[in-house]
Amino acid sequence: MVSRRPFYIAVIVLYVLGIALMLYRHIAFEVPWLPGELRSVWSLEAKVEFDADGGPATVSLAIPGTQNGYTLIDQAAASPGYGLTFGTKDNANRAIWTIREARGHQELYYRADMLSDPYAKVLLTPPEVVKPLFKEAVETAMRQLLDEAKAESADPFSLTQAILRQLQDKQLNVELLKEHKTPAELVVDLLGMSNVPARVVRALTLEDGRRRQSLTNYVQVFSANGNQYRLFSVEPKPSSANPLLLWEYQSVPLLDVTGGSNSRVTFSIIKKQVSVARALSDKFQNTELLNLSVDALPLEEQALFKGILLLPIGVLVVVFLRVIVGLKTSGTFMPVLIAVAFIQTNLTVGLLGFLSIVGVGLVIRSYLSRLNLLLVARISAVIITVIGIIGILSFITYKLGLTQGMKITFFPMIILSWTIERMSILWEEEGPKEVVKQGGGSLLVAVLAYLAMDNGIIQHLTFNFLGLQLMLMATVLLMGNYTGYRLSELKRFKPLVDELKK
Repeated sequence: MVSRRPFYIAVIVLYVLGIALMLYRHIAFEVPWLPGELRSVWSLEAKVEFDADGGPATVSLAIPGTQNGYTLIDQAAASPGYGLTFGTKDNANRAIWTIREARGHQELYYRADMLSDPYAKVLLTPPEVVKPLFKEAVETAMRQLLDEAKAESADPFSLTQAILRQLQDKQLNVELLKEHKTPAELVVDLLGMSNVPARVVRALTLEDGRRRQSLTNYVQVFSANGNQYRLFSVEPKPSSANPLLLWEYQSVPLLDVTGGSNSRVTFSIIKKQVSVARALSDKFQNTELLNLSVDALPLEEQALFKGILLLPIGVLVVVFLRVIVGLKTSGTFMPVLIAVAFIQTNLTVGLLGFLSIVGVGLVIRSYLSRLNLLLVARISAVIITVIGIIGILSFITYKLGLTQGMKITFFPMIILSWTIERMSILWEEEGPKEVVKQGGGSLLVAVLAYLAMDNGIIQHLTFNFLGLQLMLMATVLLMGNYTGYRLSELKRFKPLVDELKK
């Protein structure tokens, strides 16, 4: 008989290492155990890409600073081989990279940590009002639009709203004006004709875990006394409820590249929870210590790992419910992938989307079974059907104004297709009762996994304490060693219990 001692030693070692890593992270870096003890810090990373010409190159990027509601607590850049300076130009903060010789595709990174601070107040100087000069036909059209907007307004802010309503109309004058400038520039020019200070600014929508985002143009309009301002979106679609951070707010170029071409900037965003003392310091107190955490990676990878590190939690739920409880599921880890999709949508929308896709897919699959197709062709047809169903549901929910419904595209299409195939075969071989049992079990496991993965405390622990992953591994190994009765099998002994009671 093979000794189980090495197995139990390995499990104990995993638990000890996991606990030690978590304690090290907590003590050395002052990361608290609970998310309620933290302050919110938005880590923003700008990724600059361009193709160098082979000679000297200079890259100048507009960068944010402390502003209303946000305090800049740290900034850094990753640019091997480049010289880096931080300066100002035209009253705008800029990061400037320089290099003697650069060839091929180049990638530069700038990172800023912004503390959510309701007490942060910065007095912005209103821009000078410059009355634009246009051709007579264009000026006539602008005067007409401005007169109509003034009749519906009482102050600079209401005037801006009236101008935006006018620009959204499909009138001939509006189309003529849009041929000369962008909507944001038109709003600024129209306000300038009314002696209202305004400018075009670029803002970043703050949403945790987002990658490869771009800036959005807004119009910053100042009050008559210049002490207050408001941001107005020029897009006809409703604005997001997520907070905004002004990245460039002096109406200067976002990126200047000399010695290169095909330049672009993308942004990654992640929300961190840190202690107040740590949030107000520029760096960790013990920077020489080994930082065994995901936050040592670039932000784009951090945003990716924030979701990946939750998967072991879902796996733990699946192993417990299948090995200990004895629930049957359609596929081993399909419920975990469905739970991940629920996180991207929400539980209600996710359940409705899952049931709709699987229900319609089963009906279509039953028709395909009558055609006696080969397995590969049948699965391919089901995959295309699932994609079509998801597309139709996304379109319908968008038209109904249910923006959460469009996120059902996060459902794993291939996994759903195989689920439909297995359920259809199971229906033919063992009947609808077994389909309901396994399908219901899969859905129950997915919901429980979602509730565990969506918990704020669990998300905090998995992201900040990598040692937890070792403990999860040890727990899974222990449950995998279990060979006793499942809890669902204990009902077989109920007649025996009733007999003993007599």
